[in-house]
Amino acid sequence: MAEVKDLVVKKEAAFSFGKEERKLITDPISDNNPVTVQILGVCSALAVTTLVTKAIVMGIAVTLVTAFSNYFTALLRDYIPKQIRMIVQLVIIAFLVTVVELILKAVNYPIWKDLSVFIGLIITNCILMGRLEAFAMSNKPWRSFLDGIGNGLGYSLILIIVAAIRELFGKGSLLGFKIIGPTADYALNTSATSWLSWYTANNLVILSPAAMFIVAIIIWIQRSRNPKLVDIS
Repeated sequence: MAEVKDLVVKKEAAFSFGKEERKLITDPISDNNPVTVQILGVCSALAVTTLVTKAIVMGIAVTLVTAFSNYFTALLRDYIPKQIRMIVQLVIIAFLVTVVELILKAVNYPIWKDLSVFIGLIITNCILMGRLEAFAMSNKPWRSFLDGIGNGLGYSLILIIVAAIRELFGKGSLLGFKIIGPTADYALNTSATSWLSWYTANNLVILSPAAMFIVAIIIWIQRSRNPKLVDIS
């Protein structure tokens, strides 16, 4: 009976969700954000943030791949020879990226067609290899899974913020609904509001350099609010 009780306690401890586990999810969203603090995964933040829908799908894909690659790497870390660990990690990531891409293709073909190249390039995302090397190779599977979820959510948050700004001011819409413009169905119809009649969507915001400036402004705001982050990256 004592052995069974110890086994149950160990199992509960392995999947506990205390203060430390919550920090694994919340820290990457704010003070340890992979994009704005660690400066990782910036390339995709410039490429797939023209529409909020694309940013959400990309965020979900990266979150799933990061979480499960962390989990499987931590599960197998004691059996992976150090000399080939990065090759094994790449195989795990490539397998998961393929699964996610095939599911997206089956569920939503138009979005897959728009993002197919970028979904495939998740394997080169620095966040994934960074978390595998820095965390999953030295922590247990459950904690590694939560770390992957947290970093995926932090990445997704920045993508969605950047995409919302670019879509709103570049196209005058959000999630495909016209918000600002002469044909707007919601919020601000410039043809019916005299003081907004001058407004036209700025296509420059859709260009990749605009995304870089938006990310830079987010980084500046975050470091202004928390000076401790200035010297981290």
